[in-house]
Amino acid sequence: MIITRFEDLEIWKLARELYKFVFNITLREPFCRDFKLRDQIRSSSGSISDNIAEGFERGGNKEFIQFLFTAKGSCGETRNQSYRAYDSDYITHDILNELLERTDKISRKIVSLIKKLKSSSNRGI
Repeated sequence: MIITRFEDLEIWKLARELYKFVFNITLREPFCRDFKLRDQIRSSSGSISDNIAEGFERGGNKEFIQFLFTAKGSCGETRNQSYRAYDSDYITHDILNELLERTDKISRKIVSLIKKLKSSSNRGI
């Protein structure tokens, strides 16, 4: 199956769901008052889907792979900021685990897509 829109990519959908989850937990007290961490984790979690979309739209595997690595980095940043939120008592252990599971899943799927793109004979548009 050939995917023609980034909206059809499972990793983009998962990244979008992660952003919505992060956004909702950062609305809660006292997290919402830590403007710097709140904005950082929103930005890094949103950056995952942003980079997937931008890389896909570039039309070539080489550039897409580069943007996927950036998305993977943002995923790691979000995971680290999740620990910071937990250490600051902004989120519960259950929410931390949910964030860790989601970021780990997305990161593994990004690596899998990178490997698939590197081994593909199709080089993009």
